[in-house]
Amino acid sequence: MGEFFSVACAAAWAMAVVLFRRSGETLPAFELNLFKNLLGLALLVPTVLLTEGLSLPTYTPSQWVIVAVSGVVGIAVADTWYLRALNLMGAARTGVTASLYSPFVILLSILFLGEVLALWQLAGFVLVLGGILLVTWRTNRMDITMRALKLGVAYGAGAVLLMAIGVVMVKPVLEGDDFFWTVALRLAAGTVAMLALVGVAGSGRRVMARYRQPQPWPTVILASFLGTYLSMILWLAGYRLTDASIASVLNETAAAFIVLFSWWVLKEPLSGRRIAGVVLTFAGVFVIVSV
Repeated sequence: MGEFFSVACAAAWAMAVVLFRRSGETLPAFELNLFKNLLGLALLVPTVLLTEGLSLPTYTPSQWVIVAVSGVVGIAVADTWYLRALNLMGAARTGVTASLYSPFVILLSILFLGEVLALWQLAGFVLVLGGILLVTWRTNRMDITMRALKLGVAYGAGAVLLMAIGVVMVKPVLEGDDFFWTVALRLAAGTVAMLALVGVAGSGRRVMARYRQPQPWPTVILASFLGTYLSMILWLAGYRLTDASIASVLNETAAAFIVLFSWWVLKEPLSGRRIAGVVLTFAGVFVIVSV
């Protein structure tokens, strides 16, 4: 089930990215991230009450700190940087940069969780990355400025590194009995950090002014539901039920799903190279989960 949840998360996140790309044309990255986190938190509160009840989780003091820091690093900062990269250089180049995510997670999992990938899993990892490069690579690389490209790569690489740090550090807590509490408190920590930043910077009026402007709210709300509430539950469930290194590789299939959903939703053309990349990506997934 861990592998299933990880691939399902990739599909949900891919659809969200396609919709976030459209939403980001009018709503800046910080405001978009704050809105999606507030909506996700509003949905998670009743979910926690229905599944866990009113009793607080039985964390140790160090686990409370880990959950909070994981939320601030992996949600408040990382998601804002990822959306900023998406706005700067588009979904395709962000997808290439985001391919650093699974190497980061694998390295951190080996160093801090004692995980080891088998040879056949490494072969599947190579197939997945090869497929991602095929579906996201563009021959025309000058449709944006060099400054935007450099900033986008920096934000994208920084975002996936912080995501990797956040999920690896919280994995031992996820394996406990308070799963939905962990998901909700992690998101709450990230959201509170963003609200605190708004308060310190005195930018509340600017943020509210952005929200009062005409926005594609149905698209923003659907993207936020898929990208925060649904995909976060699936994402963390995958990490809870399988090795972090395996879950991270399966999460990479989001790039292939983005290609398919862009063709379906945005009517972008499907080239032979992209189709081959999608096939190669899912072949790698099959290799990883088949044994």
